[in-house]
Amino acid sequence: MYHIYTGEGKGKTTAALGQALRALGAGKKVHMLQFVKGMAYSEISVIEGLDNFTYELLGQDCFIDKKPDGEDILRAARGLEKAAHLLEEQSYDMLILDELHIAIYLGLLELQEVVRVVEKAGNTELITTGRYAPLELIERADLVTEMREVKHYYTKGIEARKGIEF
Repeated sequence: MYHIYTGEGKGKTTAALGQALRALGAGKKVHMLQFVKGMAYSEISVIEGLDNFTYELLGQDCFIDKKPDGEDILRAARGLEKAAHLLEEQSYDMLILDELHIAIYLGLLELQEVVRVVEKAGNTELITTGRYAPLELIERADLVTEMREVKHYYTKGIEARKGIEF
């Protein structure tokens, strides 16, 4: 099945990692490619020690305040190639493409190339995350969850906190 976690609300990566924990608990192998992200968030320090879980960071740095550069585009393209290879190999039971939708939105990846890769999922449980999931992916997905922000403490000026947001 193909799952999408999208929307403006908090919790998309967290939901994908929850699915990963469930899969790991059932003895399945999980790999996560994190597009855009250049630092391992706190949850990775725990989950990476679990048998059958591997991950790769594909971003060079957080570029919320700057425009992505050629290196960002190259890293995203390599990540998508890796995803295609892993799906063709069928060596993992679950593949998470974290922040894939943002990579498309920022122009790091071409939507049609992503669609081509998603269509290779076969027997691999595929999860993609990030705001702005394109309609073309939503139409192909078997499960789509949209996180909607109702209220967030950021509006009170509270910064991201280690162990809660990262």
